[in-house]
Amino acid sequence: MRIAGFQSTTLLDYPGHLACTVFTQGCNFRCPYCQNGSLVLPDFFDDIMDEDRILAKIKSRSKMFEGVCVSGGEPTNQPDLAGFLAKIKDMGLLIKLDSNGSRPEILKSLYKDGLIDMIAMDIKSSKSAYLKVCGLDPDSHPDLLKNIEESVDFIRSSGIDYEFRTTLVKGLHDKEQIKDLADWLAGAKAYFLQSYQENDNILCVLNKDDKHFESFSHKELDEFLSVIREKIPSAELRGVD
Repeated sequence: MRIAGFQSTTLLDYPGHLACTVFTQGCNFRCPYCQNGSLVLPDFFDDIMDEDRILAKIKSRSKMFEGVCVSGGEPTNQPDLAGFLAKIKDMGLLIKLDSNGSRPEILKSLYKDGLIDMIAMDIKSSKSAYLKVCGLDPDSHPDLLKNIEESVDFIRSSGIDYEFRTTLVKGLHDKEQIKDLADWLAGAKAYFLQSYQENDNILCVLNKDDKHFESFSHKELDEFLSVIREKIPSAELRGVD
């Protein structure tokens, strides 16, 4: 496992549970607004952390918390993810996986083997704008949207605990996309709208791109939430002051 970060205690990353978070290195998306840019591009990678030391830290704290959140980057790109999760499961801990949903076959395999208890999937945008918001060329990724749809359908039908979430960015999202998202995810059990917050680790900032982004106002976010709630009554804003 290419582990790039470890947070020893979190009350936020695994809702309802005291947990720790493991951050993996590398991602197949290039979302320009990504807040973990240093985990995406190899040019900004730090040295990886020793897997055995991380597992030892988790084990030493296993009586203090209930679960582990595995995030990234994109964890499903890690070829030894299943083996790592199995070692955590042997400690009797719950596992939440954060994923972009691009590899539904991995999600299904992990679920079948009993290695995940919750999935949080980032929904980047409406279907029509998906690859653009991900920073990808549609011609180079012809199967990506199909994979995303397959992951969404699997997560919703599997019975696993889950949440969907979308980070809203001025310049990338608009009301029409929000309406399309509401139609696509209608009836979802848990859906969160999050606000873009710029920092020094944003991918476009690290890349020194000319294009930078802005956050929507609280009023604008409330308007988007009202649209979403027409189809997903339980939807909420998250991380908005």
